Amino acid sequence: MSASFSVFVRELKLAWSGGGGAALPVGFFAASASMTPFAVGAETEALQTAGPGVMWIALALSSLLPMERLFQADLEDGTLDAYAGSGVGMEGIALAKTLAHWIATGIPLAILSPVLWIMLQGAPEQSGLIFLASLVGSLAFFFFGSIGAALAAGMRRGGLLIALVTLPLYVPTMIFGAATLDAAANGADWAGALMLTASASLFGIATAPFGAAMALRTAID
Repeated sequence: MSASFSVFVRELKLAWSGGGGAALPVGFFAASASMTPFAVGAETEALQTAGPGVMWIALALSSLLPMERLFQADLEDGTLDAYAGSGVGMEGIALAKTLAHWIATGIPLAILSPVLWIMLQGAPEQSGLIFLASLVGSLAFFFFGSIGAALAAGMRRGGLLIALVTLPLYVPTMIFGAATLDAAANGADWAGALMLTASASLFGIATAPFGAAMALRTAID
């Protein structure tokens, strides 16, 4: 546990010392959601209808952007080999690195989401729910994405492989998350959809480190 925690602290320091690790995903999230009025029109009803789906597609794609470098740098400089040689479990490494990158990037995405929700004509009083749903959903996206990142480690132009592996895993979370926002926008009960979104996140946390660890062992060998 102490070794995994050390990896977690190291990854947080690396993510924050770069001074802009979250800039690209956050910028993409903001830009893609901001383009919605140009596609569906500026009418309030159209934006409210399209908003939940657009936000969750944009959140999923934004969460996918940092995945290519999640394990690649450590594999290239031999850090993963050092971890493996020291007896540290790859499952703990995958968990620590993914959680650190989610804190550095996923939380800023969730913080931005209420602003985009209001921009898409969502009710401002629902901002807390939008933040919570985005926070929970981005956690699932990062952990499912770690599987694709581990599979693509060591490959040139692995971004395409990450997308092919990860996007199908994102689908249930996107459905539940968009359903949460849609229910909130229409004054319906959103609690069930939010619980399903949280269940997807818990499932990702429980299973993704093992899948990523298997792929990393193969990449190291």
